[in-house]
Amino acid sequence: MPAHKQPAPVARRRNTGYGWSAWLGLAGLIILLDQASKWVALDALRIGETRYFAPFWNWVLTFNPGAAFSFLSSAGGWQRWFFTSLSLAVSAWIIVLLRRHAGECRLSLALTLVLGGALGNVIDRVRVGAVVDFIQWHAAGYYWPAFNLADSAITLGAALLIWDQLFEKPENDRRVESDTDF
Repeated sequence: MPAHKQPAPVARRRNTGYGWSAWLGLAGLIILLDQASKWVALDALRIGETRYFAPFWNWVLTFNPGAAFSFLSSAGGWQRWFFTSLSLAVSAWIIVLLRRHAGECRLSLALTLVLGGALGNVIDRVRVGAVVDFIQWHAAGYYWPAFNLADSAITLGAALLIWDQLFEKPENDRRVESDTDF
């Protein structure tokens, strides 16, 4: 007769104890930092001007009317309101998700980073008609497209969302495993 063992404890998502309003506060802080950094860049640089900051990092002021990597940047202007509307719709959906999952630390942090970044870029689209980019990395003669703090927050948030989906299983997908002898 097989010996039955207690199943190993299943890793659960860590409950932070923070409410969704705390995550919205963090998103607000991300927006403030993003907008402050863009204000400094707009004040210190002229469009197209490049300033050496470090061997791998320049500051260069550019305006991106499109999406990531200048996707649809020369589409004639309709993309400004399309990406603004899309960002606002995604932000509303993220707020709903934050209300449901506020206690799940990694998921909530990921959603908050995407929310803060998306709204930071929405402010640019409404205020100046394009996203203000000013950070440029380069190495060995290769240059990455210019970006900003909002883009960095979105990228980090997306990476955390991928991590969360790959390595955290939802509660209803977990199965109790037992040892069986053949």
